[in-house]
Amino acid sequence: MKFTNVVIYYFSGTGNAKNTALWVSDEAKKEGIEVEIFNIAKIDNQEIPKPAKNTLIGFISPTHGFHFPAIMRKFVKTFPKSNNCSAFIMNTRAGTRIGNKTICGLSGVLHYWSSIILIRKDYKIVGLLPVDLPSNWISLHPAIKQIGTELIYKRVEPKVRQFTKEIINGKRNYKALFDIIQDIIISPISILYILFAKYFFAKSFIASSDCDMCGLCEKTCPVQAIKQVDGRMFWTYKCESCMKCMNDCPHKAIETAHGFLIVIWFLTSLFVGYLISYLLNYQFFENWQLLQNENIKSLIVSVAIFPFLFIGYRLMHWLMRFKLFERIFVLSSLTKFKFWGRYKAPNKGIKECKK
Repeated sequence: MKFTNVVIYYFSGTGNAKNTALWVSDEAKKEGIEVEIFNIAKIDNQEIPKPAKNTLIGFISPTHGFHFPAIMRKFVKTFPKSNNCSAFIMNTRAGTRIGNKTICGLSGVLHYWSSIILIRKDYKIVGLLPVDLPSNWISLHPAIKQIGTELIYKRVEPKVRQFTKEIINGKRNYKALFDIIQDIIISPISILYILFAKYFFAKSFIASSDCDMCGLCEKTCPVQAIKQVDGRMFWTYKCESCMKCMNDCPHKAIETAHGFLIVIWFLTSLFVGYLISYLLNYQFFENWQLLQNENIKSLIVSVAIFPFLFIGYRLMHWLMRFKLFERIFVLSSLTKFKFWGRYKAPNKGIKECKK
C-alpha cells in the first residue's frame, strides 16, 4: 500500500534528527505525498488528534544512553491510538570517522521499546532505521571537524532517502534488527543511563565569564532545562544533555565541568570508603562481608554521588561569582581547550508545522 499522507514527529538538539526529518519529508513530497512535520518540543502531545486513517507516522530522535531521550519516550507512550495507521522509527546515533571509514553508533533498546509501545496501540511497524550521523556529544569527546561532518552527511543522506522511498511505497525495512545482538548486550547501559547518567550529566554544565547573559540557551533549550539563578545560567534536572546549548552558544561560554565531576566522584568515594570501614569495624550487619565486594562498593558510590552532586553543583554555582573559582572550574574543563571545538550540523532549513 502506498501512503498518501505522512506525519513526522521529531526531537532534535543540534540538528541531526531535524535534518533526517527533512530528508524524509523531501523524499515523500517527491512521491506526491502530503507531509506534515512537528517538533515535539514545541507542541503539546495531549492535543494531538487521532491520526487519519491510513496515515504513516514517523518518530525521529537522537539516541541518548542507548535509548530515546525522556521527552521522546513520554511522547511515544502518550501518543494517540492507531486508526489503521502505520509507523516507522528512526534514531540518529553517534557516527564518527576514522580515516575514510565511517564508524557506526549503537542504538540499544529504543527500537524494540518503541515498537512494543506502538504495536500495543495498534500501529503497524513498517520501518526501523538507525541513522549514523556525527556524534555531537562534546562533553565526552572533541567535536568532529566540519569536513568529516559533511562527508558523513553525504554518505548517510542517500540511505535515509532510499529507506523513505521503500516504506512510503508499501515495502518494509527493518535494518535496525541487524544490530539486535549488540543491542541486547548493551541494553543494561540503557537502564543505568535512565537511572543515573541523565541526572549526572545535567549537573555538568556551567557558563563561564564569557557569557553575556544573552539568554539564547534559555530561550532555545528544547526542554526548558536552563534558567537564570543569581545572575548566572543554571541547568536543572530537566536537561537531556542534547548539547544544543553548548554547541549553539555564540560565545562558546558553556563548558562541561570535568574537574568538578572528578572532585565530586573522588569525595563521594572517600565518604563511602570511610562509611564502609566504619560499618565493618562495628559489624552492624549480619552479612557485613558483602560490603567488601568491589561491585557493591561501586554501586553504593553510584547512588551516594547524587546528594554530593546536588549540593556540590549549588556550591559551584555560587562560588563562580568569584573570579578565582570561576577560572578554576572553567580551566579544569576539557571543553575550554580550543582544539576541542563545537559541533555544527549542516543547516537544511526545515519548515515546521505548528498547532
